[in-house]
Amino acid sequence: MDKLIIEGGIKLKGEVTVSGAKNAVLPIMAATLLTDCACIIKGVPDLRDTNTMIRILRSLGKGVEFDKGVLTITALKNTNCVADYKLVSTMRASFCVLGPLLGKLKKAKVSLPGGCIIGVRPVDLHLKGIRALGADIHIDSGYIFAKADKLKGAHIYLGGVYGSSVLATDNVMMAAVLASGRTVIEAAACEPEVVDLAEFLIKMGAKIKGHGTPIIEIEGVKHLHGATHTIIPDRVEAGTMILAALITKGDIFIKNVLLKHLGALIDKLEEAGASMRKEDNSIHVKYRKPLNAVNITTLPYPGFPTDMQAQMMSLMSITPGITIVTEKIYPDRFMHVAELNRMGAHIQREGPHAIVEGVRNLSGAPVMASDLRASASLALAGLAASGKTSISRIYHLERGYERIEEKLESLGARVRREKE
Repeated sequence: MDKLIIEGGIKLKGEVTVSGAKNAVLPIMAATLLTDCACIIKGVPDLRDTNTMIRILRSLGKGVEFDKGVLTITALKNTNCVADYKLVSTMRASFCVLGPLLGKLKKAKVSLPGGCIIGVRPVDLHLKGIRALGADIHIDSGYIFAKADKLKGAHIYLGGVYGSSVLATDNVMMAAVLASGRTVIEAAACEPEVVDLAEFLIKMGAKIKGHGTPIIEIEGVKHLHGATHTIIPDRVEAGTMILAALITKGDIFIKNVLLKHLGALIDKLEEAGASMRKEDNSIHVKYRKPLNAVNITTLPYPGFPTDMQAQMMSLMSITPGITIVTEKIYPDRFMHVAELNRMGAHIQREGPHAIVEGVRNLSGAPVMASDLRASASLALAGLAASGKTSISRIYHLERGYERIEEKLESLGARVRREKE
């Protein structure tokens, strides 16, 4: 395994372009299982997760070519209905092949998913929605077995203990587009990535309305055709780069940004006193004065995103005052706290809350990444810290940030990769 070495204390400056959204491209890739026609997906980030999904699609009978951010996906043979453990267990998003496999083939065998260690993330809402469409489902030896002679539209409530589920909404929506009759998904996820999937399905011939709201309506069609689609920019990468400018007291111009997807983050940063100039599809972030501590509560979109909680905590760890971070999506998503404390942060966890007392500065230290967004928070902390920070297990970082070392180096950061 590799580790990332960061020599901190450098004010980042320059221009950077945000890649396509990881959380949008993975379910869209899965949606190509709904058709035997060719699909072209543009703006695709070259990530560990993207390449895992390519391997899954190939194992299911698809031909996949990936060149310079463009995926061309075709049908080479009859689609295989078995998504193997060795692939699905490495990435939670791969579980969204269940819906399209069932919709197209009326049967599926999909391994229970894996991915980051950020607490229990059950698939009960996925199965509830799929069952409501008429599928018979049972679990055996770590696999979900699903089959249905015919899927039928239904009224489905997908609200969970911690709100709506993005992947469950994706899975049910993909299964429903080829079901007979009308499906209504209530308490649907409203995230931009769900909207992007719906737009791709509509280009394929699906009849969907209400996406981006808590109620999605789907009128089933008999078949879907191919489509060409460009992935939306990654709002989490954009947010991480915004925080990179602020935590290093730098000056970064960030391109390929959809500002409407960053409302909650920008609102919090403006409350903290950050200076940002918003333009069409870009944002200029320049550190001008010390920030103020602000409290953060993660919520389903359009609330403050859980995928930005760890990175925001890094910024608040060197912001004067007291910040209370409340995690309402994944209450156990605090694996980064202990590692930030190793770097000199003063953070105390109390159940689903973390109390952050800002310190003057952080010190470089050897730390270990536990999940994707924790990796990003440690990288941000390393950029701001005095001395050298060594981040182990950076394969997590590679799952969600394309060419992160190259992008940081282009902004002046001193970053290098070493073998563990």
